[in-house]
Amino acid sequence: MAAKGGSKTVIYAALVGNALIAVTKFAAAAYTGSSAMLSEAVHSVVDTGNQGLLLLGIARSKRPASPDHPFGHGMEVYFWAFVVAILIFGLGSGISFYEGFSKLANPHPVTSFTVNYIVLGLALVFEGVAWTLAFREFNRIRGSRSFLQEVRRSKDPTVFTVLFEDSAAMLGLVAALIGLLAVQHLHLAWADAAASIAIGVILALTALGLAYETKSLLTGEAAANSTTRAIRQMAAEEPAVHALNDLRTVHFGPSDVLVALSLDFRDRSDLAEVERTVRNLERRIKAQFPIITNIFVEAQAREDHLEDLQDTAR
Repeated sequence: MAAKGGSKTVIYAALVGNALIAVTKFAAAAYTGSSAMLSEAVHSVVDTGNQGLLLLGIARSKRPASPDHPFGHGMEVYFWAFVVAILIFGLGSGISFYEGFSKLANPHPVTSFTVNYIVLGLALVFEGVAWTLAFREFNRIRGSRSFLQEVRRSKDPTVFTVLFEDSAAMLGLVAALIGLLAVQHLHLAWADAAASIAIGVILALTALGLAYETKSLLTGEAAANSTTRAIRQMAAEEPAVHALNDLRTVHFGPSDVLVALSLDFRDRSDLAEVERTVRNLERRIKAQFPIITNIFVEAQAREDHLEDLQDTAR
């Protein structure tokens, strides 16, 4: 399923902002010879490409189910978010490290601090607007949960990916500014290169965090605990159900959840009652949780289920 409209608005805002910032940073880096500014320019290019990849993932996730992909293409969003993490690490962080260590080995002066400060100021404004939009969208969906709790709970990587990128961009701009100020006022010639290396560290940490979260989504995360508790309660309320043997859920996309239930029906239940129970459960579950798109129910005696678990454990 596609990301919500708010998510796409955040991505478009970040894409436009980063594209404009990249052009000005490259011009400033070429004019002034600042290593930190060149690292920031590469960072903005990578971020622009990343937003394009997130939009590609959203578009591809809309494709309907097919014989080769019977549960749809919702996990495309997770795949492209993981690619974004790789690009941040490989291109953004790698080039920043290279540029920083290269300037340490072969130092050259920064020729115009004023131009760099103007560009950094404009970049902070653009990034600040994009970050504010991303943070507002993130706050809207997280409710009373903490920042880390929402990142771990969220099954839509688009918003927190943009928020992570924009946060890294703001920190990178601050690092570049500190480096230039140190060169100009403290006469520390190595500070510009050190700022570039610091930007590389910021991007590397951001990439690792994103990779960790999206890897978990790619390998199949379960639905929220509140969702599974509600489904268990619904199953227990059905008169024909003696016991719930097992309940398994998996996200095939931000708004695409599969539910598999193993139910032990009461011995007196006939086929019509079993069919009616399954139909009622499916309707109730989908009515309360529209993101649940597929439900599979297995009728199995409790003893047989336990025996299967023992066989699997051997």
